[in-house]
Amino acid sequence: MSKIVPIGVSARHIHLKPEHIEALFGPGYQLTPMKDLSQPGQFAAEETVAVYGPKGKFDKVRILGPARNLTQLEISRTDSFALGIKPPVRPSGQTAGTPGFRIVGPKGELTVEEGAIVAARHIHFHTSEAEKWGIKDGQMLKVRVGGERGVVFENVLARVHDTFALDMHIDTDEANAAGIATGDTGEIID
Repeated sequence: MSKIVPIGVSARHIHLKPEHIEALFGPGYQLTPMKDLSQPGQFAAEETVAVYGPKGKFDKVRILGPARNLTQLEISRTDSFALGIKPPVRPSGQTAGTPGFRIVGPKGELTVEEGAIVAARHIHFHTSEAEKWGIKDGQMLKVRVGGERGVVFENVLARVHDTFALDMHIDTDEANAAGIATGDTGEIID
């Protein structure tokens, strides 16, 4: 049985906790959904913020909603050079000990002490798909992607939950190196 997964290329973005949304956009502010994402209930918001590191900045970093329980900036390794920070490769939500940065919105600004990561490549699995394929949450997988610059991604983290939809997420550096676009597919080979 072949295990084919769709691939989504994840550009730089930020997740904000509710109090940071209010600090940047004003009291009671709610994010405006612009586009639904592959994971149910997740969306790219109309709103963007500026993000500053010690060396540089990005003026329009897309906010992904809904609000989260922590503020997290997900960037590529190339982005980290532009900002002048050295974030580790981490699974989403594991921000302890990561670099901080400054965020500027239309109604305010703030500095977070930690929260910048290069997101670990991962695949979201609905519980039923994971069970069918014999995959466990936290398992490390190998995924082959064909094409002109075919590649095998190792250390692909399996994330299993009954609210997830099947989708592999890689960052723009990984996608550009392998000539991958959102909508392409890969095959789990191990």
